[in-house]
Amino acid sequence: MGISAYLEWLRRYVGHDLLLMPAVTAVISDDEGRFLLVEDIDTGRWMLPGGAVDPGEGPADALVREMREELGVEVEPTAVLGVFGGPEFVVEYRNGDRVAYVATVFACRIVAGEPVPDGEEVARFRFAAPGEYDAMPMAPTMRHILARIDPASPETWFDPPAPRRCGSS
Repeated sequence: MGISAYLEWLRRYVGHDLLLMPAVTAVISDDEGRFLLVEDIDTGRWMLPGGAVDPGEGPADALVREMREELGVEVEPTAVLGVFGGPEFVVEYRNGDRVAYVATVFACRIVAGEPVPDGEEVARFRFAAPGEYDAMPMAPTMRHILARIDPASPETWFDPPAPRRCGSS
C-alpha cells in the first residue's frame, strides 16, 4: 500500500519537509531464534517489517494491519521491546520526502497464515540470525534496533536521553 491517504493529503501541504511520524516494527522469531526480515522493494535493503501508524489507529492495531498488508499474515503482539527515535531515525526518501520516525517495536507471533511478500513494498522475506544479517544490506535504523532488542528480556529498551550541553535548558 505504499503511502496512506492521510500522508498523501499531508504531503500536499508540506511538500517534502520533515514530518514526525509514529511507526511500528514487528519482531517475529522462528523456532531457531532467527528474526523475520523483509527486503524493501524500492531500496533492496533488509529490515524488520512494519510501517506508519495512521490517525485514529493504535500502535498494536497498526502493527496487525501492516503485517496483513505486507506479508498476508495475522499476528498477535505479545510485548513492547523498545521505543526508538532521534537523529538516527530521520529518513530521506528518493522522492525527497523527509520523515523523522518514532518507532514502537513489538515482539509478536504469527497466529494465522504463511508470509507472502505483497510485491508492492516487500520483495521477499527470510529468517536470519545475527551473523547472517550483519552482512546483509540494511538501513542504519534497523541495525540500531537489532543491536538493542532482546525478545527474551522482560525489559523494554529505549535510548537514554542525550547529554545536556552546558547552558542549554
